[in-house]
Amino acid sequence: MKTYTDPLGAACLDFLNGKKDAQIKVQSNIVEDDVLPVEYLFRSFDQMPDLEKKALTISTGKILDVGAGAGSHALYLQQSNKEAYANEISPAACEVMQKRGVKNILQQDFYQLPEDTKYDTILMLMNGIGIAGDTNNLKKFFDKVKSLLNPGGCLIIDSSDIRYLFEDDDGSLLINLNDDYYGEISYRMVYDDIKGNSFKWLFIDDELLKFYAEKNGLKMEKIADGMHYDYLAKLTVR
Repeated sequence: MKTYTDPLGAACLDFLNGKKDAQIKVQSNIVEDDVLPVEYLFRSFDQMPDLEKKALTISTGKILDVGAGAGSHALYLQQSNKEAYANEISPAACEVMQKRGVKNILQQDFYQLPEDTKYDTILMLMNGIGIAGDTNNLKKFFDKVKSLLNPGGCLIIDSSDIRYLFEDDDGSLLINLNDDYYGEISYRMVYDDIKGNSFKWLFIDDELLKFYAEKNGLKMEKIADGMHYDYLAKLTVR
Protein backbone atom coordinates (compact mmCIF):
# COMPACT_ATOMS: atom_id res chain seq x y z
CA MET A 1 0.00 0.00 0.00
CA LYS A 2 1.56 3.26 -1.17
CA THR A 3 1.04 6.52 0.73
CA TYR A 4 -0.77 8.02 -2.28
CA THR A 5 -3.49 5.35 -1.91
CA ASP A 6 -3.42 5.41 1.90
CA PRO A 7 -5.30 8.50 3.10
CA LEU A 8 -5.51 7.32 6.72
CA GLY A 9 -1.79 6.66 7.02
CA ALA A 10 -0.85 9.89 5.26
CA ALA A 11 -3.17 11.91 7.48
CA CYS A 12 -1.76 10.32 10.64
CA LEU A 13 1.80 11.11 9.50
CA ASP A 14 0.86 14.73 8.83
CA PHE A 15 -0.81 15.02 12.22
CA LEU A 16 2.25 13.60 13.94
CA ASN A 17 4.40 16.10 12.06
CA GLY A 18 2.38 19.07 13.28
CA LYS A 19 -0.73 19.36 11.12
CA LYS A 20 -3.12 19.25 14.06
CA ASP A 21 -6.19 20.22 12.02
CA ALA A 22 -5.86 17.29 9.60
CA GLN A 23 -9.19 15.72 8.62
CA ILE A 24 -10.18 12.66 6.62
CA LYS A 25 -13.28 12.80 4.45
CA VAL A 26 -15.31 9.60 4.74
CA GLN A 27 -17.63 8.80 1.84
CA SER A 28 -20.26 6.06 1.94
CA ASN A 29 -23.16 4.75 -0.10
CA ILE A 30 -25.85 5.45 2.53
CA VAL A 31 -25.19 8.84 4.13
CA GLU A 32 -23.68 12.18 3.16
CA ASP A 33 -19.91 12.63 3.35
CA ASP A 34 -18.60 12.77 6.91
CA VAL A 35 -15.37 14.14 8.37
CA LEU A 36 -13.04 12.31 10.74
CA PRO A 37 -10.70 14.62 12.70
CA VAL A 38 -7.35 12.84 12.72
CA GLU A 39 -6.87 14.05 16.28
CA TYR A 40 -9.46 11.44 17.31
CA LEU A 41 -7.11 8.64 16.25
CA PHE A 42 -4.51 9.94 18.73
CA ARG A 43 -6.83 10.09 21.74
CA SER A 44 -5.72 9.18 25.24
CA PHE A 45 -7.47 6.59 27.41
CA ASP A 46 -9.39 9.32 29.24
CA GLN A 47 -10.73 10.59 25.90
CA MET A 48 -11.97 7.19 24.75
CA PRO A 49 -15.63 6.09 24.82
CA ASP A 50 -16.65 3.93 27.77
CA LEU A 51 -16.96 0.81 25.60
CA GLU A 52 -13.34 1.16 24.49
CA LYS A 53 -12.16 1.70 28.05
CA LYS A 54 -14.03 -1.43 29.13
CA ALA A 55 -12.58 -3.46 26.25
CA LEU A 56 -9.02 -2.43 27.05
CA THR A 57 -9.51 -3.13 30.74
CA ILE A 58 -10.77 -6.70 30.22
CA SER A 59 -8.13 -7.61 27.59
CA THR A 60 -5.68 -10.07 29.11
CA GLY A 61 -2.69 -12.23 28.26
CA LYS A 62 -1.06 -11.88 24.86
CA ILE A 63 -3.22 -9.31 23.03
CA LEU A 64 -3.58 -8.75 19.27
CA ASP A 65 -4.92 -5.26 18.47
CA VAL A 66 -6.29 -5.56 14.92
CA GLY A 67 -6.60 -2.43 12.80
CA ALA A 68 -4.39 -0.58 15.26
CA GLY A 69 -4.34 2.69 13.28
CA ALA A 70 -2.21 5.30 15.04
CA GLY A 71 -1.66 2.94 17.97
CA SER A 72 -3.63 4.58 20.77
CA HIS A 73 -5.08 1.31 22.08
CA ALA A 74 -1.77 -0.54 21.86
CA LEU A 75 0.01 2.28 23.67
CA TYR A 76 -2.44 2.18 26.55
CA LEU A 77 -2.09 -1.60 26.82
CA GLN A 78 1.71 -1.22 26.91
CA GLN A 79 1.47 1.45 29.58
CA SER A 80 -0.70 -0.96 31.58
CA ASN A 81 2.12 -3.53 31.42
CA LYS A 82 0.17 -5.78 29.08
CA GLU A 83 1.69 -7.71 26.18
CA ALA A 84 0.21 -6.07 23.09
CA TYR A 85 0.80 -6.63 19.38
CA ALA A 86 -0.46 -3.97 16.96
CA ASN A 87 -1.66 -5.31 13.61
CA GLU A 88 -2.06 -2.72 10.85
CA ILE A 89 -1.91 -3.01 7.05
CA SER A 90 -0.99 0.65 6.42
CA PRO A 91 2.81 1.17 6.25
CA ALA A 92 2.41 4.88 7.05
CA ALA A 93 0.28 4.14 10.11
CA CYS A 94 2.88 1.59 11.23
CA GLU A 95 5.53 4.29 10.89
CA VAL A 96 3.38 6.55 13.08
CA MET A 97 3.03 3.81 15.71
CA GLN A 98 6.76 3.22 15.72
CA LYS A 99 7.43 6.92 16.25
CA ARG A 100 4.87 6.97 19.07
CA GLY A 101 6.61 4.12 20.86
CA VAL A 102 4.50 1.07 20.02
CA LYS A 103 6.84 -1.89 20.56
CA ASN A 104 5.32 -4.84 18.72
CA ILE A 105 4.03 -3.89 15.26
CA LEU A 106 2.73 -6.44 12.75
CA GLN A 107 2.46 -4.74 9.35
CA GLN A 108 0.27 -7.25 7.55
CA ASP A 109 -3.20 -8.05 6.29
CA PHE A 110 -5.13 -9.59 9.18
CA TYR A 111 -6.11 -12.57 7.04
CA GLN A 112 -2.44 -13.24 6.24
CA LEU A 113 -1.20 -13.31 9.85
CA PRO A 114 0.75 -16.51 10.57
CA GLU A 115 -1.32 -19.07 12.44
CA ASP A 116 1.61 -20.57 14.34
CA THR A 117 1.46 -17.52 16.65
CA LYS A 118 -1.48 -17.56 19.06
CA TYR A 119 -3.09 -14.90 21.25
CA ASP A 120 -5.20 -14.86 24.38
CA THR A 121 -7.20 -11.80 23.33
CA ILE A 122 -7.96 -10.50 19.86
CA LEU A 123 -9.11 -6.89 20.15
CA MET A 124 -11.07 -5.19 17.36
CA LEU A 125 -12.34 -1.74 18.27
CA MET A 126 -13.93 1.12 16.31
CA ASN A 127 -16.29 -1.45 14.75
CA GLY A 128 -13.39 -3.76 14.07
CA ILE A 129 -15.61 -6.59 12.83
CA GLY A 130 -16.16 -4.34 9.83
CA ILE A 131 -13.07 -6.03 8.41
CA ALA A 132 -15.32 -8.97 7.51
CA GLY A 133 -16.88 -6.76 4.84
CA ASP A 134 -20.24 -8.49 4.67
CA THR A 135 -22.18 -11.34 6.25
CA ASN A 136 -21.12 -13.76 3.48
CA ASN A 137 -17.53 -13.37 4.66
CA LEU A 138 -18.19 -14.05 8.34
CA LYS A 139 -17.24 -17.74 8.13
CA LYS A 140 -13.81 -16.80 6.74
CA PHE A 141 -13.52 -14.12 9.43
CA PHE A 142 -14.39 -16.43 12.32
CA ASP A 143 -12.19 -19.22 10.96
CA LYS A 144 -9.23 -16.82 10.98
CA VAL A 145 -10.05 -15.63 14.51
CA LYS A 146 -10.23 -19.21 15.79
CA SER A 147 -6.91 -20.07 14.13
CA LEU A 148 -5.18 -17.25 16.05
CA LEU A 149 -6.64 -17.85 19.52
CA ASN A 150 -5.09 -19.87 22.32
CA PRO A 151 -7.39 -22.36 24.07
CA GLY A 152 -9.66 -20.29 26.32
CA GLY A 153 -8.88 -17.12 24.39
CA CYS A 154 -11.44 -14.57 23.26
CA LEU A 155 -12.35 -12.00 20.64
CA ILE A 156 -13.46 -8.60 21.98
CA ILE A 157 -15.28 -6.36 19.50
CA ASP A 158 -17.65 -3.45 19.33
CA SER A 159 -20.20 -2.76 16.61
CA SER A 160 -23.45 -0.91 16.02
CA ASP A 161 -26.98 -1.61 14.87
CA ILE A 162 -27.38 1.07 12.20
CA ARG A 163 -31.03 0.43 11.48
CA TYR A 164 -31.75 3.90 12.91
CA LEU A 165 -30.42 5.29 9.63
CA PHE A 166 -33.39 3.70 7.86
CA GLU A 167 -36.16 4.77 10.26
CA ASP A 168 -39.04 6.85 8.93
CA ASP A 169 -40.57 9.67 10.98
CA ASP A 170 -43.25 7.29 12.27
CA GLY A 171 -40.65 4.79 13.48
CA SER A 172 -41.13 2.28 10.66
CA LEU A 173 -38.07 0.87 8.92
CA LEU A 174 -37.47 1.65 5.25
CA ILE A 175 -35.57 -1.58 4.59
CA ASN A 176 -36.07 -3.95 1.66
CA LEU A 177 -35.79 -7.42 3.17
CA ASN A 178 -34.83 -8.79 -0.26
CA ASP A 179 -31.72 -6.59 -0.38
CA ASP A 180 -28.37 -7.32 1.26
CA TYR A 181 -28.17 -6.86 5.04
CA TYR A 182 -28.54 -3.14 5.85
CA GLY A 183 -25.28 -3.09 7.81
CA GLU A 184 -23.16 -3.85 4.74
CA ILE A 185 -21.71 -0.46 3.75
CA SER A 186 -19.32 0.73 1.04
CA TYR A 187 -16.75 3.30 2.16
CA ARG A 188 -14.00 5.42 0.70
CA MET A 189 -11.56 7.68 2.54
CA VAL A 190 -10.10 10.86 1.06
CA TYR A 191 -7.36 13.05 2.53
CA ASP A 192 -6.36 16.18 0.60
CA ASP A 193 -5.69 14.83 -2.90
CA ILE A 194 -5.14 11.25 -1.71
CA LYS A 195 -8.08 8.99 -2.55
CA GLY A 196 -8.23 5.54 -1.04
CA ASN A 197 -9.79 2.53 -2.70
CA SER A 198 -13.44 1.75 -1.99
CA PHE A 199 -13.95 -1.01 0.56
CA LYS A 200 -16.83 -2.90 2.14
CA TRP A 201 -17.38 -2.53 5.88
CA LEU A 202 -19.81 -4.44 8.09
CA PHE A 203 -21.90 -3.07 10.95
CA ILE A 204 -23.81 -5.88 12.64
CA ASP A 205 -26.56 -5.90 15.28
CA ASP A 206 -25.97 -8.03 18.36
CA GLU A 207 -28.64 -10.65 17.60
CA LEU A 208 -27.26 -11.31 14.12
CA LEU A 209 -23.71 -11.42 15.46
CA LYS A 210 -24.80 -14.01 18.02
CA PHE A 211 -26.44 -16.08 15.27
CA TYR A 212 -23.34 -16.11 13.07
CA ALA A 213 -21.00 -16.64 16.00
CA GLU A 214 -22.89 -19.73 17.16
CA LYS A 215 -23.13 -20.99 13.58
CA ASN A 216 -19.32 -20.84 13.41
CA GLY A 217 -18.55 -22.45 16.76
CA LEU A 218 -18.26 -19.42 19.04
CA LYS A 219 -20.23 -18.28 22.05
CA MET A 220 -21.12 -14.59 22.24
CA GLU A 221 -21.60 -12.61 25.43
CA LYS A 222 -22.71 -8.98 25.23
CA ILE A 223 -20.62 -7.05 27.75
CA ALA A 224 -22.20 -3.59 27.56
CA ASP A 225 -24.38 -1.25 25.53
CA GLY A 226 -23.10 2.11 24.34
CA MET A 227 -24.78 5.48 24.03
CA HIS A 228 -25.79 5.29 20.38
CA TYR A 229 -26.97 1.83 19.24
CA ASP A 230 -23.48 0.41 19.80
CA TYR A 231 -22.39 -2.47 22.02
CA LEU A 232 -19.35 -4.40 23.22
CA ALA A 233 -19.19 -8.19 22.91
CA LYS A 234 -16.87 -11.02 23.93
CA LEU A 235 -16.70 -14.17 21.80
CA THR A 236 -15.09 -17.41 22.88
CA VAL A 237 -14.61 -20.73 21.07
CA ARG A 238 -17.14 -23.30 22.23
